[in-house]
Amino acid sequence: MKTFTSVKDLGDLNAALKEAFEIKKNRFAYKALGENKTLLMVFFNSSLRTRLSTQKAAMNLGMNTMVLDVNQGAWRLETERGVIMDGDKSEHILEAIPVMGSYCDVIGVRSFAQFENKQDDYKEKILNQFIQLSGRPVFSMESAIVHPLQAFADLITIEEYKTKARPKVVLSWAPHPRVLPQAVPNSFADFMNEADVDFVITHPEGYELDPQFVRGAPIEYNQEKAFKGADFIYAKNWSACQDEHYGQILSKDRSWTVDTEKMQGTNNAFFMHCLPVRRNMIVTDEVIESPQSIVIPEAANREISCEVVLKRILESL
Repeated sequence: MKTFTSVKDLGDLNAALKEAFEIKKNRFAYKALGENKTLLMVFFNSSLRTRLSTQKAAMNLGMNTMVLDVNQGAWRLETERGVIMDGDKSEHILEAIPVMGSYCDVIGVRSFAQFENKQDDYKEKILNQFIQLSGRPVFSMESAIVHPLQAFADLITIEEYKTKARPKVVLSWAPHPRVLPQAVPNSFADFMNEADVDFVITHPEGYELDPQFVRGAPIEYNQEKAFKGADFIYAKNWSACQDEHYGQILSKDRSWTVDTEKMQGTNNAFFMHCLPVRRNMIVTDEVIESPQSIVIPEAANREISCEVVLKRILESL
């Protein structure tokens, strides 16, 4: 594996899940793989779970780790070609990336959507420049439009907690006070469409995700109808994806907040969220603190999903 940005990079999902559960039983079984190898984690945006879980996964594999926060303690980077650099950015990413690559063996990149232009965001300019220019294997720690490490951890969690062979999994939009990217729901849809689940997406009209991720999955505009018989509820906010409203908040409708009454319409569903979560906007206190909430085990599985990815990258070196 040289890059990790989508479910297709994992190949056979059943084999990937088997590998994940083997690693979970012994996180240090492959420690020799990373000996004298260095992971560079480059953050253009803030992080808690991604930074800690990725660093822990690398340590499990015996790797050295370096963390670069581009916004703190580094030169401000210009990312656009053809710019006259007479402003506050001292270094161009075209020089910075190959320099970074010379100091490490693997690079993880985290860079959010800018919401200025949908085409620019969906071209994944920053992530793709690292892939093209670093000379190293590169994986996404969340980019403008995808968050595959999170989605893989979500799939691992569903596999652990499911009570029947083909569970019903619902991705539900929920309100949020700020503009959020589509990266998490995009990757969740990407993975669920390839998994052996009954997958449904529910959201208000105007919040349709990009077709490359939806891939024909049923969309239900009535949240309560979508929840009926569900085994897993994955709540997440995202901003509008359509060209004319890209990156906009079209609704803050609190009736979409996941509460106890809505969960009662499910098949005693487990509640999932990638965290951090806005309580009593996305989900009520009662639901996220209930026995059916698996947000903490879900977050813990971020270490496992990343370790599988790093193991495969190291095996390819």
